[in-house]
Amino acid sequence: MPPATRASSTAPAVPLWRRPRTRSIVYQVLLCLAVAALAFAAIDNAVENLARAKIASGFGFWNVTAGFDISQTLISYSAQASTYGRAFWVGLLNTLLVAVLGIVLATVLGFLIGIGRLSHNYLVAKLAGGYVELIRNIPLLLQLLFWYNAVLKALPEIRDSIALPGGGYLNNRGLFVPDPQVTGGGTVALALLGGIVAAGLFRATRERLGPLGRGAPRAVITALLIVAPPLVAALLSGLTVAFELPEMGRFNIRGGLEVLPEFVALLAGLSIYTAAFIAEAVRAGLLAVPKGQTEAAYALGLRRGAALRLVIVPQAMRVIVPPLTNQYLNLTKNSSLAVAIGYPDLVQIFTGTVLNNTGQAVEVVVITMAVYLTLSLATSGLMNWYNAWITPAER
Repeated sequence: MPPATRASSTAPAVPLWRRPRTRSIVYQVLLCLAVAALAFAAIDNAVENLARAKIASGFGFWNVTAGFDISQTLISYSAQASTYGRAFWVGLLNTLLVAVLGIVLATVLGFLIGIGRLSHNYLVAKLAGGYVELIRNIPLLLQLLFWYNAVLKALPEIRDSIALPGGGYLNNRGLFVPDPQVTGGGTVALALLGGIVAAGLFRATRERLGPLGRGAPRAVITALLIVAPPLVAALLSGLTVAFELPEMGRFNIRGGLEVLPEFVALLAGLSIYTAAFIAEAVRAGLLAVPKGQTEAAYALGLRRGAALRLVIVPQAMRVIVPPLTNQYLNLTKNSSLAVAIGYPDLVQIFTGTVLNNTGQAVEVVVITMAVYLTLSLATSGLMNWYNAWITPAER
């Protein structure tokens, strides 16, 4: 008899079209095609409706002369010579200025309030808790209107301006202070940026330097890396600083640096409001650290302040950073409420004045949405990198 054939142990091949991976790819391709078709139909319908209504489309308006003034400009701008594109950059820089300063102030205030809520001092803890409960339960728009109308607009008129030490004036049109005229400041700024980067690299690689890095005075070296390069650059570039003093006139104040009340109201409202939410994130992060860590720090002889700074807060940052990122995003997007008090941010200039002058709502709104999306993604990416950078060192 012929020898018995051994049964094959391999399963029959599954057809390509029945494999789960193949089906999932096909479904995703079909979904992408459907979304692209819907987007194309929507764009085609919008273009057809705009043409039927005889409304201009496209981005040709970008290079058209703006013809309107802007109260606060961080770059050169002229109503007669600047374009709508230039007005866009002015509004974007004004938004970034408020967002960056607001994030810094809200973070500092939020950490102080959050730590204060856990203070052993009864009065400090209750005041911090009252601040959080009061501020976060009042709408931000009402707070902005309060700071603008009830606080800043209640200041005296120009003729009754409050004279400040150093040649400044304060009135309901803003704060006027001496304007520093810096020569050779670009080199110093680059040197300062390089020093900050060098200090960050030193702190990040300190442990990898071995005994030399661990034995080095971290605070002293960090300060030297930040301060020394701009000082050397200032000496080599011949840095000079002159101040232009504001001069009181009959109906206005000429010269100097003007800080608008709209800017102050928006910055104060955003910082104070966001700090209340950051304080709760900080409190939650501190409570998430096991009590054994605090007791171990005290057992080593550390005082409460040193224990917070060296032991508790570094471990709490893993819990604090994710909600902190959300608050940074909220602050940046909430800055669009500046239109309610007349601060010339991106929304007020571009989605307001430029849109009204050109009538090209689709292009203007799409650009504005893309800007806020880009700012949000950049902030999220930076904070996610920071969270990933600090997490391994705390395990």
